[in-house]
Amino acid sequence: MKKLLMLSIGLISTSLILAQDITDAVRYSMDEIQGTARFRAMSGAFGALGGDMSAININPAGSAIFNSSHASLTLGYFDENSDVAYFNNTNNATNSNFDLNQLGAAFVFSNTNASSSWKKFTMGIAYDRSADYDRDWFASGVNPTTSIGEYFYAYADGQRLDEISALPGETISAAYNEIGTFFGFGNQQAFLGFEGFIFDPVEDTDDNTAYTRNINGENFNQQYAFASRGYNGKLAFNLASSYEDKLYLGINLNAHFINFERSTFLRESNNNATSSVTDVDFENNLLTTGSGFSFQLGGIAKLTEEFRIGLSYNSPTWYRINEETSQYLATTRIENGSNINQIVNPNVINIFPEYRLQTPGKLTGSLAYVFGSKGLISFDYSVKDYANAEFRPTSDVFFSGLNNDINNALDNAIAYRLGGEYRYKQFSFRGGYRFEESPYADDTFFGDLTGYSFGLGYNFGNLSADIAFSQAERDINYQLYNVGLTDAAFIQSTFTDVILTLAFSI
Repeated sequence: MKKLLMLSIGLISTSLILAQDITDAVRYSMDEIQGTARFRAMSGAFGALGGDMSAININPAGSAIFNSSHASLTLGYFDENSDVAYFNNTNNATNSNFDLNQLGAAFVFSNTNASSSWKKFTMGIAYDRSADYDRDWFASGVNPTTSIGEYFYAYADGQRLDEISALPGETISAAYNEIGTFFGFGNQQAFLGFEGFIFDPVEDTDDNTAYTRNINGENFNQQYAFASRGYNGKLAFNLASSYEDKLYLGINLNAHFINFERSTFLRESNNNATSSVTDVDFENNLLTTGSGFSFQLGGIAKLTEEFRIGLSYNSPTWYRINEETSQYLATTRIENGSNINQIVNPNVINIFPEYRLQTPGKLTGSLAYVFGSKGLISFDYSVKDYANAEFRPTSDVFFSGLNNDINNALDNAIAYRLGGEYRYKQFSFRGGYRFEESPYADDTFFGDLTGYSFGLGYNFGNLSADIAFSQAERDINYQLYNVGLTDAAFIQSTFTDVILTLAFSI
């Protein structure tokens, strides 16, 4: 059915209609450079090494390590396997995709002035996919205490009836749109619940603010489906130089791109004698697009021919984000011994005003030891304070409260990566380990990530081919809704990547 496009845009206060939360800040603050096969095989420990196109995204000085111009292209197979536990039941979900995740080139210009200490300059451009949002999973179980009806009741409780209901003769679409424009997202949720007979007013008057539930009792059969698509991409424009071939300095100017789609669907049923509403279907859809800017500064120093240190700073990313949402509700109720189906389908796309998000910056220190032509070992240590994520404008009452919640819920997170490489003739054997701390102060909500990797490369001369395998694990408790039905599905995920890179020296 062709949807009726109705704009729910507030003209004065964006706080009336926005529905962002902490998970949005975390989603766009986390970066997972998937990178080249060599980069991935060593778990991304390249901050003091350089000489790889994806290493430029860790430390922009890394392009000055190249002795000649260099280009690479990377394809990857990405698989996520999850066990999803919800009360008395566990489901398995598998997601996989094959995609281009890296493409870039660096051009090396030697300084023709032999007396200059600045030996060469490099210019580069590199695209890396920094997050993959393709995900599907399903949770089901019997909730012993809480119905989805509590979600709608929580938004209705204390609200005037005339602010969550349609005017006489007003259509569902028009009422939903007007309520969203003037009273906000929360009142829209209450409107859906009222029109779906999930609750009734105590008094049928405009100024009524008390309501009675039509879903009661215990043991609610719930099925929750989650599907998302999209990516977060980063395009880096790089400049770097080397001083006496001992000090390497670089800068990146980065463009960021967000494309994220999410759809959730909950189906609930009960056979409680105290419930007049026995079945509920509730669908929510979100489309997010955005663009952003950040910069990076970095340096690598050769303390000896073998020992190198690196330091890099990633600025915050300043995003401008647009969102659209749509919703659908259907219920079945018992009235005079008969089942009556009620469909509340506004056919309205809520288009929200553009908002801004500043993600936290990151500082990375690196060490590397190079065993001549035989191999190397490298270590990176990063610090990022997720509590510095900030929605803007901060003068907005809603954003101010949300930023306070971010300060309380999120925390400083460390990450470290260890990688090694051994070369034998044209072959390179690689391995790595990584650990990333949870961005949440309570890591039972969103766990730490641990992973390992290994890979193989072959150098043909001006052409090299590399392959990598990596696997990582993370557990999260995914809360179904922010209010009312706040129970969580426990998700244990294993991420497996197989990556192939072709690299060219010019």
